[in-house]
Amino acid sequence: MAGVRQFDEEKTLERALEVFWRKGLGAASMLDLAQATGVQRGSLYNAYQSKESLFLRVFDRYKARMLADIRASLEQPSVDTALRNFFDFTIGSMTWGSPTRGCLTTKTAVDEHADLDAVRGALQGMLEDMEHLLIQRLEAEDARARLTLTPAEAARLIVTFTRGIVVMERIYQDIERLRHTSGLILQVLLKPV
Repeated sequence: MAGVRQFDEEKTLERALEVFWRKGLGAASMLDLAQATGVQRGSLYNAYQSKESLFLRVFDRYKARMLADIRASLEQPSVDTALRNFFDFTIGSMTWGSPTRGCLTTKTAVDEHADLDAVRGALQGMLEDMEHLLIQRLEAEDARARLTLTPAEAARLIVTFTRGIVVMERIYQDIERLRHTSGLILQVLLKPV
């Protein structure tokens, strides 16, 4: 029937996410996506118009999940625990799998073949939303009393730091190193009790 998708869109988008996460936007081909999803290239083009449009659709789903998980990690009674949970979640997300999958946002940001305004806008939106969630948590009374920076400055530093630990994970592949370094950033951001 014309206009009706003849494939399971949920499964297709999940499988496409894995391809983009593993190979990156630039290196993933429509043939890779067709093989991984089991959907013919023509059907993928009909449904999503281009590889970049499919990526943006997949990235929206990824972003929604990541932000929900980040929000949950920050919902702790103490700022120390909230930020430790946030860093544990971030490190766990990038080091999951074998080989580890890294960070889809950062992988896409450094992909010279993914330099499109719509993609850059999606990445900026993800990082800005992440920063906003951190600001909300850091504006709580318990956090304000301990911060060495304003909530907005601390949130921006944390988001920037997370991009750096993604790179360090790729180089060292040492979870304990990442955890130790995230503990150091907490010492910089929070006054002792």
